Amino acid sequence: MTAIETITLQIQTADKDGAGTDGDVYLGVCGREFRADTSADDYERDSSREYVFGDGANINNASVNDPRVPQLHLENADRFPVYIRFQPTSRTDNWKLLRAEVSFNGAFFPRWDTGDLIPFDERGGIWLGTRSGLWVHIARHSD
Repeated sequence: MTAIETITLQIQTADKDGAGTDGDVYLGVCGREFRADTSADDYERDSSREYVFGDGANINNASVNDPRVPQLHLENADRFPVYIRFQPTSRTDNWKLLRAEVSFNGAFFPRWDTGDLIPFDERGGIWLGTRSGLWVHIARHSD
């Protein structure tokens, strides 16, 4: 089995009024959740950020958000949904996700991407919040 040493999550927040948030964002993969949070001001309107879990981590609380403890395996990525979950700060907090992309061990393929599920056009993404839903699943791309 192929050990997951690194998970890379690329997140883009839409360029729309009210799109940014101070809420928490989580990545679900291989039956676990990882908090995507850095020391920067994450999830601001029209922002893009890369979150690295495991080897070379750039996230807060890296030791408890490490795919190597316990060890995850790439073969299990298809056994469980890969998703983004938003935890708003209040019932009125919303976030507009433009795009999310997940890859493992520095390889571009296979990767998981919201590109086919969320319009990447002038409508610009999908709203997440207590009035619109808190999760979005990410589809696998293998080529």
